[in-house]
Amino acid sequence: MKKTIYLSCLILLGLSFHSMAQSQKKQLREQIKQVLAHKKADVGISVYGIESKDTLSINGDKHYPMQSVFKFHIAMAVLNQVDKGKFTLSQKIHIKKSDLLPNTWSPIRDAHPNGEVDLPLSEILKYTVAQSDNNGCDILMRLLGGPKPINDYIHSLGVKDVAIQANEEEMHKEWNVQFSNWSTPKATTDLLVKFYTKNLLSKDSFNFLWTTMVETTTGVNRIKGQLPKGTIVGHKTGTSDTNKAGVTAAINDIGIVRLPNGKLYAIAFFVCDTKENEATNEKIISDISKLVWDYFNKKSK
Repeated sequence: MKKTIYLSCLILLGLSFHSMAQSQKKQLREQIKQVLAHKKADVGISVYGIESKDTLSINGDKHYPMQSVFKFHIAMAVLNQVDKGKFTLSQKIHIKKSDLLPNTWSPIRDAHPNGEVDLPLSEILKYTVAQSDNNGCDILMRLLGGPKPINDYIHSLGVKDVAIQANEEEMHKEWNVQFSNWSTPKATTDLLVKFYTKNLLSKDSFNFLWTTMVETTTGVNRIKGQLPKGTIVGHKTGTSDTNKAGVTAAINDIGIVRLPNGKLYAIAFFVCDTKENEATNEKIISDISKLVWDYFNKKSK
């Protein structure tokens, strides 16, 4: 009799916790809807609790242009080849002046305007991921043999809802080309979680990329914008130009956030075809990022 009562209490307690968790998630979803209300933007979001397996998405299966978010995918593909012995992080890559295209974001070009310099692969990766260097991106893509090997590598990991078909130079030449590099929000968090948990890369390569993502200097007002000071966030941003009609194709940020108790969650934001200004677009991301942080932080206590 006592055992039956005990089991009944456990079942009721479990149901109570489940009901509370569902209520909290429903509240989070409503709060996100309030942030998005009346915004002239198409927003895709995916969240995945790495330990809890707790998920939430808005337009999670929709195709969104990645812009520089795909530099994370490229870095993974390069480091996979490092682990296979094809490259080393210390090997020098010769950068010609013709590699350093004008009229594009490129701290490498700013540091070496005349080119004809040999930089270690590790430095080019850091420029490309942490500072989102467009010329560095295309140098890495050429090193790998173009978009196809990168696309094939990501698909080989079981992440299928991704397409990588163009480099930065091609995207800068014609507005619509950027839409050929797309991902769904869910595929993005899936890749982030696999990267962090599945030993896809060697320990050294993983640590190199994770540290580089944590040291990223772009998008400080996006995922990290309203999080507590000192919060560890490994992330990669993506930003498009704004066309003559006042439409910005992409203001993105993807990453992994570490909570005070050490638990983590992956999060991806794609703000697409937006007529809002840059500050508003970034605030959409930072407002929702803070709501998600509060949700997971409350659950972890």
